[in-house]
Amino acid sequence: MDPNLKTYERDFKRRYELLQKQLLRLEEAEGGFERFTRSYETFGVQRQPDNSLFFQEWAPGAEALFLTGDFNGWDKFSHPYTKKPFGKWELILPPKHDKSPAVDHNTKLKVVVHTKDGGRLYRNSPWAKYVNREEESVIYNWVHWDPPSPIHPRPKKPTSLRIYEAHVGIASPEGKVASYTNFTTNMLPRIKDLGYNCIQLMAIMEHAYYASFGYQITSFFAASSRYGTPEELKQMIDVAHSMGIVVLLDVVHSHASKNTEDGLNRFDGSDSCFFHSPPRGEHSLWDSRLFNYSSWEVMRFLLSNLRWWMEEYCFDGFRFDGVTSMLYHHHGIGSGFSGDYSEYFGLQVDEESLVYLMLANHILHTLYPDCITVAEDVSGMPALCRGVEEGGLGFDYRLAMAIPDKWIQILKELKDEDWDMGNIVHTLTNRRYGEKCIAYAESHDQALVGDKSLAFWLMDKEMYTNMSSLIAMTPVIDRGIQLHKMIRLLTHGLGGEGYLNFIGNEFGHPEWLDFPREGNNQSYHYARRQFNLLDTDHLRYSQLYAFDRDMNRTEDKYGWLAAPPVRTSHSHCTVGFSHTEYVITSSVPHKYKIKLDSDEALYGGHGRLDHNTEFFTEAQPFNGRPNSIKSANLPNSALSVT
Repeated sequence: MDPNLKTYERDFKRRYELLQKQLLRLEEAEGGFERFTRSYETFGVQRQPDNSLFFQEWAPGAEALFLTGDFNGWDKFSHPYTKKPFGKWELILPPKHDKSPAVDHNTKLKVVVHTKDGGRLYRNSPWAKYVNREEESVIYNWVHWDPPSPIHPRPKKPTSLRIYEAHVGIASPEGKVASYTNFTTNMLPRIKDLGYNCIQLMAIMEHAYYASFGYQITSFFAASSRYGTPEELKQMIDVAHSMGIVVLLDVVHSHASKNTEDGLNRFDGSDSCFFHSPPRGEHSLWDSRLFNYSSWEVMRFLLSNLRWWMEEYCFDGFRFDGVTSMLYHHHGIGSGFSGDYSEYFGLQVDEESLVYLMLANHILHTLYPDCITVAEDVSGMPALCRGVEEGGLGFDYRLAMAIPDKWIQILKELKDEDWDMGNIVHTLTNRRYGEKCIAYAESHDQALVGDKSLAFWLMDKEMYTNMSSLIAMTPVIDRGIQLHKMIRLLTHGLGGEGYLNFIGNEFGHPEWLDFPREGNNQSYHYARRQFNLLDTDHLRYSQLYAFDRDMNRTEDKYGWLAAPPVRTSHSHCTVGFSHTEYVITSSVPHKYKIKLDSDEALYGGHGRLDHNTEFFTEAQPFNGRPNSIKSANLPNSALSVT
């Protein structure tokens, strides 16, 4: 253990003891987490062997519950639930005369909640597996979904994780919401060709507000209907698996939408139910509700939600959003996180949500040993990616969130000749030993309107006029293309044990992302990715694509992401921003050859190097090693040698 954490040994022991207490409670009350996390098989609606339908909800603040829908002509009182202990309500609908279920597949339902103050509310089941809305409405409705489900085999967990972060709705050059089927047909072959072995899917959990980027969830068990049906999502994942690609879900358990009619908020008429009462139960910046992780039924709901996505859709793991907000009572608001260890312990830590995350990781990795979990945490919480038995939170990876910020800072504030390679390398390699990181050169937030992607920072308006390979490169385009490749290779080679790219950035997508909203007259013009540019042969976007592809393929062959940590002065990736000599060292005599060259003409470079050349070390000690070789890099170029 990090000796500086010795002071907090009692905190780690306490966290582990709290986890053990929760596991014991689960064993005593529910027969263990195996049954507890399958509660999606008992809540919501379940078809029984005789085709009767069993309905169950948790609404502790309700006076009465009724079921209404297409099946009973929307009669509000004909089908009452029966009140059970612990705030639960049950209803059984016998089959029709022809022995078919009383509620047909793909028909609408609502729970009618009578509140203690005499109100009447129309709610979607929190456990609804599918919700959609009429074209002219903004409210999502519960749809009974009960088709046969196929089985989806999972690929093995990758040794080197190369993640393609994607949003199904924008995965088309057309100004519309793209579909699961489009992603299956047009995107999966591209992702496979690029050499990514993992897809991280955003905005899959149903969210009523499209412009929320998928982070204001209204229905946690429902796959978003704006892209198609659940079966089409299952087919998409199945095809990805057939290509050897694992699929992660961007799961949002850090907060929930404030929507009432089609969300969890005030489900039983109270201001709590799934959440803490205000003010603790509200996030001041996100305008959303915060879960009460100490509630038994909330824990059942969230843990079963994870199990549902793994079992029903065969996802291979999760990227947990908003972990920083969960870990601290202050939610990270106004906290700079200097790195002082006292910031990660004590009363500011929300132990209820911390133990929930430990429990979630413990259960997922016990039930699914190859499950991958990634934490989005900006605070740098120690032991986030250590095992729960050590008092850690049990994640496999954390996002290296300082890296994209560093690149943007450099591009905004520094001239090329002022780039400090020592500082850049320090940022890329500054991570906790034994805790794996996902490196990325730019985040999805940078693609949003009001910010810029790396390509746009580098080339700006010239991307609209000067990206043709039929004309000579202007200085701006030349510099932009070369630096775009170098930044990505440096990040890929040094930034972590995994690598992530956001959809379209692999080829330097030229425009921002802006979802339809009132401020842009509900336009879809910028809610898309222009793959048509990539498919136009004479545009240089295809050169950036080719470099990204071959960078991934080179990593797949040599495995630097999965390699043990190296001393960066001995790295076999050399980068030149000017005519500078770099020294590569070796403990034994070695011969090197170029394996990836950003200056190759195929990648929009100038083709100035002979790839048949062999480079031999000499018995010249350098930096504690007996052998070395000097590499005189060309300006604005990067090499991977072995």
